[in-house]
Parts: sequence; structure tokens; C-alpha cells
Amino acid sequence: MRDESAAALSARPAADPHPPRDGARTVTGGRSIEPYPERYEPGRGGRRDAYAALDLGTNNCRLLVAEPTPNGFRVIDAFSRIVRLGEGLGNSNRLTEAAIERTVEALRICKAKMKARGVARSKVIATEACRLAVNGAEFVARVRAEVGLDLEIVDRQTEAYLAVTGCAALADPRAESVVIFDIGGGSTEIAWLDGAAANPSTDPTLRIRAWDSLPVGVVTLAERHGGTEVTRLTFEGMVEEVGDLISPFAIRAAAAATAPSFHLLGTSGTVTTLAAMHLRLARYERRRVDGLWMSDFEVSDAIEDLLDTRLEQRADNPCIGRDRADLVLAGCAILEAIRRVFPSERLRIADRGLREGLLMNMMREDGVWRRGRSR
Repeated sequence: MRDESAAALSARPAADPHPPRDGARTVTGGRSIEPYPERYEPGRGGRRDAYAALDLGTNNCRLLVAEPTPNGFRVIDAFSRIVRLGEGLGNSNRLTEAAIERTVEALRICKAKMKARGVARSKVIATEACRLAVNGAEFVARVRAEVGLDLEIVDRQTEAYLAVTGCAALADPRAESVVIFDIGGGSTEIAWLDGAAANPSTDPTLRIRAWDSLPVGVVTLAERHGGTEVTRLTFEGMVEEVGDLISPFAIRAAAAATAPSFHLLGTSGTVTTLAAMHLRLARYERRRVDGLWMSDFEVSDAIEDLLDTRLEQRADNPCIGRDRADLVLAGCAILEAIRRVFPSERLRIADRGLREGLLMNMMREDGVWRRGRSR
């Protein structure tokens, strides 16, 4: 279903006064997402209701908890854990018990965070792994019974439109054409935004001229080709596979790269990792990565650096880690296939996506802002 309530987003860092206290793998640090100047009217007693958005993908379980602000929302808590829900899915078409148990454990942490923050409304979605698995519905029922969360398995178009909603504000306003992509664990969403943005408050999905959801992600590609020791021949084989899958979209969006100020805009662990490597970060820093521009040469250089590493080297890199060491080159292969089809002098990095889109849609539906009123 087409996401009709999508809104353009922009971001600026803000301190998180309530950092997570558990020992899980978390993403900390608040932020303000400001789509347009509107007035927020808090509820009785000035209390601001908290909202939660949870994105359960093939590889990751991610949560954001936020509260509305006068110009958007501020993230007050976050969680991210690699669960590999779709591990082995390509061989059996089933979610394994081990993967389910890992995921249920992560979802329990998310549920506890939502309760602790007093979440008034939430949206909990699952994507490719649950779409493909023959026991996907059974898994959803188990989560409802054991965790108390109602997972909604969204279709591919909804996922693609949410990805656009979540990061389109980072597109160059002068660009008359942008290709946005989200490299996931089991699928890759890609969309062509045609024409310049009219203003920051314009729904970015209205600019979508073509979109696709490629049935390939970092987990599925690494499982087919191997992700531990990736030779250049192996890497090229992955690129060619993705190139074949992207060709129908490439035909529909053939004119994209010829428009003035065209550029790529990517959101995924792959592109944020490349950005962190380019910046030579000792540890990952979202505030330095989100919104970063990388030239075509810089992207190529970062990929080349990764191709020269072995698995243990990647695992020891604090911006990659052991959980993603065998997946990052598969993500680079997907990115490389996109770059070959849509040559661009620059790529903008987004550390945002589906969850931000979900939060904005819920707040808009609830009317937490009132247009046309003075501050």
C-alpha cells in the first residue's frame, strides 16, 4: 500500500538525557527530526506522549522511542541488535528456532524499553524475512503471545516508501533527480525521485517516478557467495548477480543519472560503515556520519580498503564488529552494482530510515502539530 502520509525529514543532533541502562547492543544519543515548522500542543499537564517505531529486518532489530517537539520529534531512547532472523532462510524457507529465540529476546528488551518510556502509540513492523518464511505468520503469533507485540509484516512497496520518507530530507534540494536505496539483510529497496523538491514540507513520495524491491540483501548474498574470505572474483560475482536483479529498475529509471545535480542517497549499515572508515573513526559516531557527502573516488577507495582485509581484521574494526564482519562486503557488492548502473559523482550517507518514517507518520495521523499557529 502506498504510504500517503509520508513527510520529508531533517535532523540535528541533540543530547539524550536518558541513555539506555541495559547491557544490550544499543544506539544512544537523541536527535531532533524537524520536517516543517508546526506548533506542538502537549497533552494535559504539559505531558508529551512517547511514540515507538520498531523495524525487525532480516538481520537487525531496531527500535526508536521519541516524543514530539514543536518542530518534529526528539529521540529519547533507542536500541539496535543484530539478530539474523533470516539466517539460513535461503536454504529452507523457514525461520530457524535459534534465530527466533535470538529475535524474541531482543523484542523483549524493546518491549521493556517501550513500557519504561510510557509509550502511548507504537508501530512494529517486520520485513523480508517474515515475508518469505513459510512460518512467518507462526512467528508473528509467537511474538504476540510471548512478548505482547503485534508485528505487522509490511509489503515491499510500503518498505520502499518508508525508506524514502525516512531519509529524503538529506537529498540535495538543487538535485532534479535522486536515487535512494536501502540495503537490508534480505532485500534492497530502491527508488527514483524525479524533479527538485518544492519545499521541505512536501511529501517526498510524491516525487517517486519508479521504485523496486530487489530480493537480495547482505545476509542472502553472503550466504550464497560466502562472506568470510571474499576474493575479488567472489566480489565481482556478487556484483553481477545484483546487476541482473536491478536491470528492470535500471530500464525504468534510465534517465535518472542524466538530470542536473543527480546524486545517490543511501541508508544502510553498509554505507554508514564505509563513511566511518572514510572518516577514520576510532568508534562509530552517528553525528559525523549522518548527512556526510562522499565523492565517487572516496566510496571506491573505502570499498577497496575493505576488499584488502581479512575476516578477523573486519571483526576487529569497531565500526564493523564481529557480528557484521562476514556481511559488509556483500553490502559493498550491492552498492557497487547500484553505482555501476547509476554513475554519480557523489553519494550522501543517511543514518536514518524506516523507523523515522514510521514515527513521523504516527504523529501526523494523531495531529500532534497544528499548522498555521504561532509559536
